[in-house]
Parts: sequence; structure tokens; C-alpha cells
Amino acid sequence: MQTTDESLVRIPEICEATDVNYGSVYDHFDPREGVIDAAYECIFARYIEEDLVTIAGMSPAAPGRDEFVQAAVAYASEVHQGEARRDQRLMRVRIVAAAAARPHLRELIGPTQAAYTAQFAAIIATRQERGFVRRDLSPRSIAVLLQSAILGRTLDDISSAPIKEDEWRQTAVAVFAALLS
Repeated sequence: MQTTDESLVRIPEICEATDVNYGSVYDHFDPREGVIDAAYECIFARYIEEDLVTIAGMSPAAPGRDEFVQAAVAYASEVHQGEARRDQRLMRVRIVAAAAARPHLRELIGPTQAAYTAQFAAIIATRQERGFVRRDLSPRSIAVLLQSAILGRTLDDISSAPIKEDEWRQTAVAVFAALLS
């Protein structure tokens, strides 16, 4: 499902891959869309969890502003660069786009997204308290802005003339720097 269009996914293939009885799938889920929504929820949650592990590198235990900046730049590099991350960004956008038209999917992934934003905002708030990040902006707004940069990178991922990784990294670091105190 991660490498193909969801319209090509077949329930018997899911049953075979998971060793789940065909009838059990339909007892547990609504029609085919419910199975796909559940798969999307798992994929979305896994990607969010991976990002949260990376964000943990920006922990409050870092002693100073320079260490925070280094951790933040490492985080930005991790989530913005590389082919594997590009594929994850594309899948996340695909899931978010599907959720825009499917309320059930939105209900499934909404709490995961809210928890991610809250954890990211908590890290930013801690850095604001220490005087590293501008205090005139809400931590939640900053968290959403930084996430939008990650997902916005996907726009260029599909371009026939994409920005070079170093050029994007330089821009992302400059935007982040504007948020520092």
C-alpha cells in the first residue's frame, strides 16, 4: 500500500499478508475503505513516532542555546533530506489528503497529529523559557509552522526541477534562525 495507489489494494492480498481470515476483515472493518483507513492510521502513526524520536534529540537537557540550535538543525536535516524521508513525506501528504475527504480517517489520525504538535510545542516552550526561542510567538504556532515546512517540502519533491538538498537546508536553517531569540 505504501508503494501503490490505494485503488490497487485488494483485501485478499491484505488477508494473505497478515494471516487474517477474509471474513474477519469485514467483521472488524467497514467496507474496503475502513481497511485502508486503518492501514493509513498505522503508517501515519509510525512516521509520527519516528519524528518524535528525532525531536527527542532536542531535549531540554541540552545545556545551552548552541546545543539546542545544533539539535534543531540536525532534526531539520533528518526530516527534510534523503530519499527515504522524501517517500515518507509523500505518504504523509497522501494520508492527509485522503483524510480531507474522509471524516473517519481524519478522526483516526487527528489524535496522533495533535499529540505530535503538542510534544513539539512543549519542546519549543521549554526553549522559550530558557530564552532560546522568541517568546512573542505561541509554541504551538511555531510547531505547526515547522511542520508545514516539512510537508511543504513535498511540493518540491514532485517538481521536475527540484531544489538541491543543500539549498533547501540553508533556507530551512535561515527560517529557523528567525525564530531564535
